[in-house]
Amino acid sequence: MFGAVIVLSGCASTSLASSPIPAPGPTVTTITFAPTTIADEPSTTAEAPVSDEEVVVVATTEPAPVPIAIPASIISVPVADPPVVGVGKSDGADTLRAQERLLELGFWVQDTDGDYGVTTTQAVMAFQKYYGLITDGVLGDQTAAMMTAATERPRGRADAGTLVEIDKGLQLLFFVVDGESRWVLNTSTGTEIAYDEPDKNTPDARQVGDSVTRNGLHDVYRERSEGWWEGDLGEIYRPKYFTGGIAVHGSNSIPDYPASHGCVRVSVPAMDWIWETELMPLDAPVWVHEGARAAAQT
Repeated sequence: MFGAVIVLSGCASTSLASSPIPAPGPTVTTITFAPTTIADEPSTTAEAPVSDEEVVVVATTEPAPVPIAIPASIISVPVADPPVVGVGKSDGADTLRAQERLLELGFWVQDTDGDYGVTTTQAVMAFQKYYGLITDGVLGDQTAAMMTAATERPRGRADAGTLVEIDKGLQLLFFVVDGESRWVLNTSTGTEIAYDEPDKNTPDARQVGDSVTRNGLHDVYRERSEGWWEGDLGEIYRPKYFTGGIAVHGSNSIPDYPASHGCVRVSVPAMDWIWETELMPLDAPVWVHEGARAAAQT
């Protein structure tokens, strides 16, 4: 079960290169000196000819080179060949190639059909968020160039265990499997702005709160498999609750900024995919955090 396999380590797992490390040994350093003469003092003994410079060899010892530690969670990918082309939001063969590249990099799209639809827009936006680009969901030349040049799949902060990781700083959702970030989705979390609104399900009642997606390690404890239904604060699609009334759920609005009352929004097709692949079953750990980028800005 998911609850038995989650391990959050405090530091990144590392693996060293498999090639042997050379042992420390002497390094030969060559030092040159110019010849020395004393003016007006003739030599009284025969000497061997002196060359233009004398050479002295000195042996010194230096430490062996230190190998570079590579986090075990890094998954390398080749540079895209042929390169990804900036298509804006148009359909066609170049969009199909971009969809294939997004999947190769771990940004989920529903189909590789050349249709620049909802999930392609969301995947491009997720890519832009991760790499610090303008997050408009448009495949422009700069985004295409970075998509072409990428040499590793994106990764969350968790480097062990199997869990759902929600990075509020990046506004991204990662599916981590055995310490590897397998998939990335665009998401929108709570605005952290207070609200006071009518309850959609209880006449004359009001919902009052702070729109916070609570940090911490939680787990999926309740879910609703059917389609749209009326939540207390509005319609939500196939929710999976992980703390209080906060859930990951499908929505028709997943902007590039925090916009919810506290829930974690993904696209409707993405929510169907989550259910179909069982990536987020009951008891699955859900880790919510501010993210390194957000922490650096505080």
